[in-house]
Amino acid sequence: MLNKRLLIKNLLAHNDENSFYDKKRQIDISFKEGKAKFLKHVCALSNSNPKNNAYIVIGVEDTNNQILGVDFFDDSKIQNLINAYLTQPPIVQYENISFPHLPEGKVVGLVTIRATGSLTSLKKNIWKYTKNTVFFREGSTSMPRTDYPTITHTNLEIVEAIEAHSQNNMEQTLDGVFDFLKTRKDFNPQYKVFKEYFVVCWAGQKKIIQDQLFYSRVDIELINEQVRLFYSALDEVAIQFNEHSFKITEFINLGLQASFKHYPLEETTIYFSEQGNYSINSHLIFEPPQYDKKVLHHIYNANNVLLEKLQQAQNLTKQELLDLKNLPATYLICYLNGFTEAINKLTNAKVYLKNNPEVYLLYKQTMRILRKVQYSS
Repeated sequence: MLNKRLLIKNLLAHNDENSFYDKKRQIDISFKEGKAKFLKHVCALSNSNPKNNAYIVIGVEDTNNQILGVDFFDDSKIQNLINAYLTQPPIVQYENISFPHLPEGKVVGLVTIRATGSLTSLKKNIWKYTKNTVFFREGSTSMPRTDYPTITHTNLEIVEAIEAHSQNNMEQTLDGVFDFLKTRKDFNPQYKVFKEYFVVCWAGQKKIIQDQLFYSRVDIELINEQVRLFYSALDEVAIQFNEHSFKITEFINLGLQASFKHYPLEETTIYFSEQGNYSINSHLIFEPPQYDKKVLHHIYNANNVLLEKLQQAQNLTKQELLDLKNLPATYLICYLNGFTEAINKLTNAKVYLKNNPEVYLLYKQTMRILRKVQYSS
């Protein structure tokens, strides 16, 4: 089994990006430009590596390989994005890899691209890239090509060697467990061994809501691979497990004014087999709350006025500062109730909300929920 933290270190030992791996300080697929650039690199790495895995490492300074980390990116539906925009798409997996020195909530993103051996191209226009464009890697650059070169020298041997040197062992697993228990000691850390091999650690603040046990500030890791399976500073999570599986049910707290309710968002189940394999299945179970359209029109217009004040750098009243905390969630509720422009308004608000760390965290949580809903539809 691959230790993904060790794999990242071994990839970074090849100081320069090349035809089988790329590194980024960060990516942002919430905008067309960022989405298009990400798809370009996936397409190029897939086409240039028809027989082996290729990788993108996210959260690394390009000039000196310093590991700075990025926010936890909870996006199990990223394959849906790949399938929507690429013909003969590769299998793509995004994982959040823990590093002990990073601040809480920060990880290194690891994108694994498993090529199908078929030529991949853009299925439709996106940003400045046109339909049917094909990309290949030329050294460390993803470039459009019209001649579709034949790959004669593959990276199979070198990538297999890197992966072989990144296999997990007992010492690394135990170190990972002890690191987790020490780091999360204030949040009831626990662990369980599945099939005498897999170790899952989790931690969170326990709370009882209507006789049901939830955890907040949740951190869940598959220690064998150093993969952070779940992290949230806000939402509540219910955890269930038996000898064969570990299930995470994520809930979100949504509502208007003083009336809020917990809604189940997504179920993720990890199944462990006797053969030393595991699989992760996620499915959205969210049923958006529906509200009276007249009430929503009033809230939507109030949000728009608040956004205009932010854009004009006007001072906000004490009540408007309180309303600002609800702005991301109420725009989301409006969108889920048919106000299609609400998300564009929220996206435009991003740059202004960054000045308020508490509200910006709520914004990021809202956009994470939106991605799940959109990619699952």
